[in-house]
Amino acid sequence: MSNPAIQEEINRLKTELIDHNYQYYVLANPVISDYDFDQKLKQLQSLEEKYPEFLDPNSPTQKVGGDITKKFKTVKHVWPMFSLSNTYNEQELRDFDERVRKAIEKEDVEYSCELKFDGLSISLSYENGQLIQAVTRGDGVQGDEVTPNVKTIHTIPHRLQGSGFPSNFEIRGEILMHKAAFERLNDERIKSEEIPYANPRNFAAGTIKLQDSAEVAKRPLDCFLYSLHTENRDRTFKTQWESLDSLSNWGFHVNDDRKLCKNINEVLDFIAKWDKERHHLSFEIDGIVIKVNEFSDQEELGFTAKSPRWAISYKFKAEEVETTLESVSYQVGRTGAVTPVANLAPVLLAGTTVKRASLHNANEILRLDLHEHDTVLVEKGGEIIPKIIGVNTGKRRKDAEPIIYPNHCPECNTLLIRQKGEVVFYCPNDEFCPPQIVGKIQHFSSRNAMDIVGLGNETIETLYRSGLIKHISDLYLLKNKQEELSKIERFGEKSIQNMLTGIERSKEEPFEKVLFGLGIRFVGATIAKKLVDHFKNIDALLEAPKEEINSIYEIGERIAESVVTYFQDSEHLHQLSLLKENGLQFIVNEQENILFSEKLNGLTFVISGVFEEHSRPELSQLIESNGGKIISSISAKLNYLVAGNNMGPSKLAKAEKLGTKIISEADLLKLLNE
Repeated sequence: MSNPAIQEEINRLKTELIDHNYQYYVLANPVISDYDFDQKLKQLQSLEEKYPEFLDPNSPTQKVGGDITKKFKTVKHVWPMFSLSNTYNEQELRDFDERVRKAIEKEDVEYSCELKFDGLSISLSYENGQLIQAVTRGDGVQGDEVTPNVKTIHTIPHRLQGSGFPSNFEIRGEILMHKAAFERLNDERIKSEEIPYANPRNFAAGTIKLQDSAEVAKRPLDCFLYSLHTENRDRTFKTQWESLDSLSNWGFHVNDDRKLCKNINEVLDFIAKWDKERHHLSFEIDGIVIKVNEFSDQEELGFTAKSPRWAISYKFKAEEVETTLESVSYQVGRTGAVTPVANLAPVLLAGTTVKRASLHNANEILRLDLHEHDTVLVEKGGEIIPKIIGVNTGKRRKDAEPIIYPNHCPECNTLLIRQKGEVVFYCPNDEFCPPQIVGKIQHFSSRNAMDIVGLGNETIETLYRSGLIKHISDLYLLKNKQEELSKIERFGEKSIQNMLTGIERSKEEPFEKVLFGLGIRFVGATIAKKLVDHFKNIDALLEAPKEEINSIYEIGERIAESVVTYFQDSEHLHQLSLLKENGLQFIVNEQENILFSEKLNGLTFVISGVFEEHSRPELSQLIESNGGKIISSISAKLNYLVAGNNMGPSKLAKAEKLGTKIISEADLLKLLNE
């Protein structure tokens, strides 16, 4: 594989993983299993290690989680909320144990083994025994403050009992909903003809992000706490086990189904026990967390860029069941991709009833040799997304017909196409195919694009069905249709005004967000920013040949081809002209890109770690606005490594070996102020 092809594959994986992070952490709506996510992450990590010249400091391999919603105040964590590395088999766990024992030079290591709850991570801050703040994980460095909502959870103490607790500390835990409560509340939603939630985790995550804490209080949430963080933690306690006992004494809800294991064999026994017994619990777990017990050992082992070296998560293998395939339906996405979905005879799987499973694409149907009414083996990958992993051909009917992927779009009957090198079939009729129209408008209005407040997905579907919008540009004509809007059921005067205000404010969004919002295939938020930085205005981009677009760093031939093809379409050009007329931004605001000085002109920088005063994007902006250049990897050409807390030791060692100047955040600011 050539270097451009490798770079394109890395970019594809990065784009996919960033989107999955957003779906999981922000929207609480995961679309792939934990296992599939981890495999993609490992694939990206392997490529980045093999080809360090393509390593991006903002790669998902260097981050913990998702983005921050704008609905809540953003708060920076005093101690970053790291994610855990995952393992799925015994050998990987024994390899972890061997690395730990070798690093701290011990024959056997004690491990605190705890259930891995399937919920929403939370960090609680206490001062003098009183709860003062609750913050979600967010991106691991900062999260959403949700204190009023968390205070409605009865198992979280507002004031601690007993004595001996630090005057100031943070405690981490997992907010969850018990299965019985989830089923009861979902039954109520079904009776009210509302869409039921997919699983307890989604319900808990959605609840904690509600704006009305009185509504949160109506939903029975629980919270298990398991990790104390304070300046003098190792002085207060010597071990994780000791800290858990004290947490319980202070009034925190600590799970009792844990074990202190003297070696890795006892750890494996504990895992085997709960792999069998997990379905008898009142709440969902998806694995076991294994932590080195001694805090002094944890300190010695330290952290990688995104996870502690002293802890690991063992994920249980997904449960499998047999059921009958009743039919196959086909969903059309906003880009025209046609995805087959298996409709199944309802079956209980990992504690929930499964009726549908993804079939991914036409190749998957052929691989499975799927026939009508087949008996299929279904797996709930990562305990979330059901998928068909095999067919019991011994139970196949003799007259069963094979499932044939359609030639025409199931929504608009347009002949489907499949581009060279791709596995997905597409409907090219993006002007008149209903799901594509609705999907494109939903994408355009979404948070990462135009961020139109008051215009949710259901509202867009209603406006489309009512005939008020058929194109993105129609959104900006709604202000002239208030009478028609007022006649739509559930459209009150206040909600209409909120929506129209949100649409009007979206005109202030920068060019890069408008370009991303257009929904050009393969053009994610990062690629849109690179195109905008290069061309500065839409006219220059429209006139650019494919070769020039392809020459931009990290933009491959496939992306360039897609951009050129998009702007060759007369209807797309017509929409652009209408959006221009309505005042959207199609030129870079030079004030945003002003060069404050040339103090760093010709100097290159790599930024790594977590910083006290600024985020990494903020430091990048400071450097670039003073003439410096941000690069993705450490090499002999690098001038400065800006090192923060918890940065990877391998990066630090490489910089030291090459004689690269290593500076702190304060050093950088001093350099700028000279």
